[in-house]
Amino acid sequence: MFPPVIKYLLIINIGVFVIEFFFLDMLKAGTVSIGDVFLKNFALFTWNSPFFRPWQVFTYMYMHGSFSHLFFNMFALWMFGMELENLWGSKTFFLYYTICGLGAGLANLLIAPLFTFTPPNVPTVGASGSIYGVLIAFGMLFPNRYIYIYFMLPIKAKYLVLIYMGVEVFAVMSQSQTGIAHVAHLGGAVVGALYVQFILKKSRFKFTTYKDSSSNVFDNFKDMFEKKKPADEPRNTGNVYNAKFEDINKSKYEDDMKKDERDWQERIDAILDKLSAKGYSSLTDEEKQFLFKESKKIR
Repeated sequence: MFPPVIKYLLIINIGVFVIEFFFLDMLKAGTVSIGDVFLKNFALFTWNSPFFRPWQVFTYMYMHGSFSHLFFNMFALWMFGMELENLWGSKTFFLYYTICGLGAGLANLLIAPLFTFTPPNVPTVGASGSIYGVLIAFGMLFPNRYIYIYFMLPIKAKYLVLIYMGVEVFAVMSQSQTGIAHVAHLGGAVVGALYVQFILKKSRFKFTTYKDSSSNVFDNFKDMFEKKKPADEPRNTGNVYNAKFEDINKSKYEDDMKKDERDWQERIDAILDKLSAKGYSSLTDEEKQFLFKESKKIR
């Protein structure tokens, strides 16, 4: 329920919020508020602000402006990130989370000024860019998983993701002054989608798009744990013997597959089918252990 990275991210974000709002704001060095100094050094300011520091592109994602901001970000992180970390492994998930946050920060610095005016001394804080990256990855991997809005209204993950993205695009295009970093949200989502598509997809992972018979917009993702077969020999259509030789090679490959490898594939498929149908909590302790051990091998 609380894999390592999710657990530590919750602790760090909640800890920073408590320290900032309940301790630093009360401390002063002469007439200078320590909380104000903390904000000016670690929140993300626009590049033309006198308070801008390069490291703010990383530190801003661990700060939040209010309890509700913190609560909904951390709840979404746990809700959607838990299964991603259990599938990908902790190192891969933390790298993905960080890259989405950095992408959101850079989008806020470089792209947001093209659509809306942000006063140079108004900082951006929050993990929302990383959370949008987590949300879009969940939608890619589990497009037909039902999400219950307010614990009552069911909606498939793919539609929820599209709705969220549509709201953010509308907010950016309408140049609404809501005080919310909509460009950063979109930046985190876009960077996350590209990272899944072009980095994780080409690594040793091959992702399953868990789906029913209905079509969806994420059908290009394949089986996460499927073993990749070697490419077939080029076929020379002018020589019948080449075609026969190709068939022999294909048959020889299938005959030479180790039995334990086939058993491994069957067990992984069974666990993933159960996972996609009923969720991570439905797995037995033995199945969770097996899935965690195998995911570490291919990380």
